[in-house]
Amino acid sequence: QVQLVESGGGLVQAGGSLRLSCAASGRNLGGYAMGWFRQAQGKEREFIATITGYGGVTYYADSVKGRFTISRDNAKNTVSLQMNSLKPEDTAVYYCARCRGADVRTSPSDYNYWGQGTQVTVSS
Repeated sequence: QVQLVESGGGLVQAGGSLRLSCAASGRNLGGYAMGWFRQAQGKEREFIATITGYGGVTYYADSVKGRFTISRDNAKNTVSLQMNSLKPEDTAVYYCARCRGADVRTSPSDYNYWGQGTQVTVSS
């Protein structure tokens, strides 16, 4: 079993930055791709970013490309999401998740472990 716990969410003004962290326990994350998703109220869960098992490749949704950066530290069993130039439309609950495999995947169904989520609210 893997437990994922997100932190770092909060309220920020448009144009500001936040850094989300995801700490894993139970098993090492090394070798598994990790992803960040978000879900705004009344909307479906949306892919944001993913990083391959050993961090060599990252992939982003168009909506966040150039503003968000995903990274991982397998030694510390953590994954982070640096979010810059935040917009009101980035407001959502953000989730980290562990993929079933090592490669880039963007569908929530490809991820089998999820954190509880952290709220990000961007005011205009």
